[in-house]
Amino acid sequence: MPCNSFVRNKESVEWTSISTERNSMSIDQSTLNKSQLRKLNALRKSVGDEIGEDAFTKWFSTQSKTTKEVRDPVADALVAALSDLQNDKRFKLGAKGYVVRRAKGKGASGFVAKKIS
Repeated sequence: MPCNSFVRNKESVEWTSISTERNSMSIDQSTLNKSQLRKLNALRKSVGDEIGEDAFTKWFSTQSKTTKEVRDPVADALVAALSDLQNDKRFKLGAKGYVVRRAKGKGASGFVAKKIS
C-alpha cells in the first residue's frame, strides 16, 4: 500500500513515496482465543495493520504460555468444612449433589442446602 509522506529539508521541500510491505510472517488467527483476536483487531484498527500486528506480537510474547489454575476460596472453605465427614459412611451427597445458598427472608441467617434432582 503506497503512502505519500512530506519530507522537509533545510534547502528544499520534497514529496517522497514510501511503499510499506506486509510482514512475511502473518499471525495465525485460528490459534488465538476470542479476547486475543479482539485485541489484535482493535490494534489493527487503531494504528494500522502492520504496526498493530507488530504491537500484538510483542504483547503476545510477554504473555504467560501456561495457564495458571485459579483457586476458588469459597469452594476451598466448603471442602475444608466437609472434610470431617469424609470418612462418615452415613453422610451421602448423592449422584447429583446439593446446592448451597444463603438463607433469604426476614430474620433468616445461615445457609440453605437443596438437593439437585
